[in-house]
Amino acid sequence: MRRMPREGTGPEMRLRRELHRRGLRFRVNLSGLPGRPDIAFTKIRLAVFVDGCFWHLCSTHATMPKNNADWWRAKLVRNVERDREKDQLLAGLGWVTMHVWEHEDADDAATRVESAVRALRAGDPATHG
Repeated sequence: MRRMPREGTGPEMRLRRELHRRGLRFRVNLSGLPGRPDIAFTKIRLAVFVDGCFWHLCSTHATMPKNNADWWRAKLVRNVERDREKDQLLAGLGWVTMHVWEHEDADDAATRVESAVRALRAGDPATHG
């Protein structure tokens, strides 16, 4: 598991390239925040996480290993719990969080992120919370 990349994964890079192509500027793996968001728009406090289907139990693509199944189940469920805890901590700091699945089309995901960026810049209260 130590060999698994924590940052700069293919899905993350595709999303970052598309957001950058659209003229959006952001920070990458911002330390000092819970969970070190993959993409952070600091002025509007938007944190974006690109979640792997296996590691975060995607309802469409998640698979459960057969070997050592109890250990894996506990580990993966804890990952999801940690995601929710991180989201709550960020919300407490005034941040809005978004999660993008690795299987999502980068263009579609970038459109969702861009919409959230525009709404937050416009001060849309529906995007908070």
